[in-house]
Amino acid sequence: MSQPPVLIVGAGPTGLAAALFLDVHGVKARIVDAALQPAAHSRALVVNPRTLDLLAGTGVTERMLAEGRRIRGVRFHENGKVLATVEAESMHPRYGLTVLSQERSEALLTEALLARNIPIERGLRAGCVGQDDNEVRVALNGASDGERGYAAVFAADGARSDFRGTLEIGFSGSSYPEPWPLYDVPLETPLDRDHAHILFYPEGMIFLLALNDEIWRVISNLPNPLARLPTGTVSSEPIWESSFHVAHRVADRCAIDRIALGGDAAHVHSPVGARGMNLGIEDAAAFAMYFTAPGANPMDALERYHRERHAVHKGVVRRVHAVTAMARSSNHLVASFRHTALPWMSRMPALSERVLRTVAGLDHPAPAP
Repeated sequence: MSQPPVLIVGAGPTGLAAALFLDVHGVKARIVDAALQPAAHSRALVVNPRTLDLLAGTGVTERMLAEGRRIRGVRFHENGKVLATVEAESMHPRYGLTVLSQERSEALLTEALLARNIPIERGLRAGCVGQDDNEVRVALNGASDGERGYAAVFAADGARSDFRGTLEIGFSGSSYPEPWPLYDVPLETPLDRDHAHILFYPEGMIFLLALNDEIWRVISNLPNPLARLPTGTVSSEPIWESSFHVAHRVADRCAIDRIALGGDAAHVHSPVGARGMNLGIEDAAAFAMYFTAPGANPMDALERYHRERHAVHKGVVRRVHAVTAMARSSNHLVASFRHTALPWMSRMPALSERVLRTVAGLDHPAPAP
């Protein structure tokens, strides 16, 4: 069996999707991951219409829709009352916002790859040895498994990307100082399950989304958010809890010569807007499309990837950062603006559509050949 021309580093949703999209375009890839098992828990929960569009030709979209749960929009709350509602049902002709855990999204992508005889090789840590005009040299497990040459590497190896570090690519941006607690918790609550909910408080916000009829995801920049849920809400013992710090960063370049960065290796931002996993899958689609374009050589294809994706990354992270800053702010002037602007915006179709297009991943053109 001949050596695959592309090595994908990282078997999260971005890497898995890259292998799948490349195979659709007729190129087999090798995909490796340092972890022995997929992550049992994840923060990504929503598959947006752009992702469903991109995966429509692979059979994965249909399975995501069959397993997932569609939500109708977002409700904003303040002082125990609904401040505004933005409905999402009409934002795309075929698809809506689909609640499906990243764990299940990864499982469905993995099954699609296995059906195409593309295995995920786990327990292999990849490191860049060097690259030239002909290939990228990669060592696996510190060269204990040998070095191999590839026409290109797609590094989807996370926010602490080894490949980004080796290439000495900066990761420009900023982070918030406070920890953000996260819970998956059974709730009995008057909040409806057909919408996501954002609750504003003087000191910050709480985000809630029903995963199913019983379990809710709760994320906040406030300490002990489960003690501050709406009146009439009763929480049980969380089935999972964690915390994380929010950063908004974009790699200064998302490709150099024969190595491209995708997903969290290229951009990170808050979970507000549900763009992280979805933007990574879009990176994967763009990489596969440009790499397999007729007549394109790998270095020209990856230069195009940098040129087009870097602009997208900066725009998305900038918009998500602005929305997150408004939502978490304890400034009374910002709170007053939220109180006035959100109801007005929800009644203005042009403005509410702009917000929805950001959440839906439709705020910029899809990758094109």
